[in-house]
Amino acid sequence: MTEEIIIAGFGGQGVLSMGKILAYSGIMQDQEVSWMPSYGPEMRGGTANVTVILSDDRISSPYLKVFDTAIILNQQSMDKFEESVKPGGILLYEPNGISHHPVRTDINIYQIEANKLSTEMGNKKIFNMVVMGAFLKIKPIVELENVIEGLKKSLPERYHDLIPLNKEAITKGMESVTPYMVEQVAN
Repeated sequence: MTEEIIIAGFGGQGVLSMGKILAYSGIMQDQEVSWMPSYGPEMRGGTANVTVILSDDRISSPYLKVFDTAIILNQQSMDKFEESVKPGGILLYEPNGISHHPVRTDINIYQIEANKLSTEMGNKKIFNMVVMGAFLKIKPIVELENVIEGLKKSLPERYHDLIPLNKEAITKGMESVTPYMVEQVAN
């Protein structure tokens, strides 16, 4: 098993930490792991992305041009990475702020309204864990208990009281992800 993932959005959406948590989870499952972040000089509001590779075999290079899965959280990332998903791959996206929805018919497309759900849950900082839950529902490549351990390693200890809320956000994402049909745009 090898899964090559790009997670892309604005700085401040938890893009890099979501990738780091996936990487920690893979390590705890004795997988080979690569985590390669990329972001502009701006922290919040600038674009950020991270490439994560989880594999049962050695990873020859962390640099990728095509991906098994793209997790897209803003329009700029949709424009940049939609075409980079391998045929038969997965594109998971948050529709808030997306004006040009995906149009490919050779990939599996899913939506998660993480912005709305995290607001309803009372904490916008769990946005990325709602997205994580949606991804894990679609592609359960890491076990939930390892994701929780990854959260513990990733979050500063002063925020460990938020781990139960993050776990609840993951569950909400798993329950709320929906397939997206390209025909929805055409009609």
